[in-house]
Amino acid sequence: MKFLRLFLPLILIVTSATMAQACDLCGCYTPQLEAGQQENKFGIYAGIAEQFTHFGTDLLDGHGVANPTGEYLNSSITQVVIGTTLPVLDNRLGVQVSLPFIDRDFKRPDGFAIDRGNIFGFGDMSLIANFIAFRTNASGINSAMSKEDKNPVPMIHEPDFSAIVNLTAGIKLPTGDTSRLKENFNEVEIPGAPDSGIGGHDLTLGTGSVDAIFGAQALLRYKALFFQADAQYTYRTKGDYQYRFANDFSWSGGPGFDFIRRPKTTVGLQFVVSGETKGYDEFEGQPDTDTGVTSLFLGPRILASAGRWNGEVSVDLPVIMNTTSFQTAPTYRVRAGFSFRF
Repeated sequence: MKFLRLFLPLILIVTSATMAQACDLCGCYTPQLEAGQQENKFGIYAGIAEQFTHFGTDLLDGHGVANPTGEYLNSSITQVVIGTTLPVLDNRLGVQVSLPFIDRDFKRPDGFAIDRGNIFGFGDMSLIANFIAFRTNASGINSAMSKEDKNPVPMIHEPDFSAIVNLTAGIKLPTGDTSRLKENFNEVEIPGAPDSGIGGHDLTLGTGSVDAIFGAQALLRYKALFFQADAQYTYRTKGDYQYRFANDFSWSGGPGFDFIRRPKTTVGLQFVVSGETKGYDEFEGQPDTDTGVTSLFLGPRILASAGRWNGEVSVDLPVIMNTTSFQTAPTYRVRAGFSFRF
């Protein structure tokens, strides 16, 4: 269906899977795959997405350990995005602005005391451009003629098979508060006190750095079956307080099926596998050894569209969490997103 081809990719690709599982600083929509396949030469869309992650599992070098103080971090990232498809290069180019609002509650040991708090504010803004490098025909067009009218009427239908590959590139700007990174100057181990897996790099709202973002997405479809995959690499520069977050590679993908397919209503289910790998962050030129991670998540995603609206909700559960040193890792993650095309 034409409607499905225009809107499904926006809800399939939620800076999700591109959301960082370790530092939880990413988490933004990426441009929709089939933005260039709409009939109009110019289109604007707006969206809002929520990612909630509960960090409550203490790990030492990737192995679960006791959490005697009940430390946790509840992180909510609400993304607001505005994007457009530009009437250039055969309608293949698009741009998007994404601004996150972050709200985090936490409880952690601080020596022999307990530190509780809440942090909220804007995160780092992202500016992303996307280019459709390959696509099959968006639709088949037949000329139909009624008995009363000799003029042909164009009839648009969806082909059985379609494919598209999209490339993205952009920058992340240091608009989020970085004051929590100052904690690195005051870290002192107290003998006998419980360790904390939540540090300033976990609580900060921004990195203080201008970072480069590169990515690619692909979508294959045969009738009601589809397979979507994406990957993103973030190159980070040194930020505030002599802290540099590690470069990050994240990916996701999986098969799906639309079990309801009507002209203006679709509902589908996708099985998503996602992961991330990153090395050590650096502080004052030295490795911050409790920041490395290689993770793998599994979970379902429900997709729906109606009229100009579309939405999605997903649950991600960790099945592999190889962390370095002592960290508090995600126990589960829930994501939801809605968008509207004007």
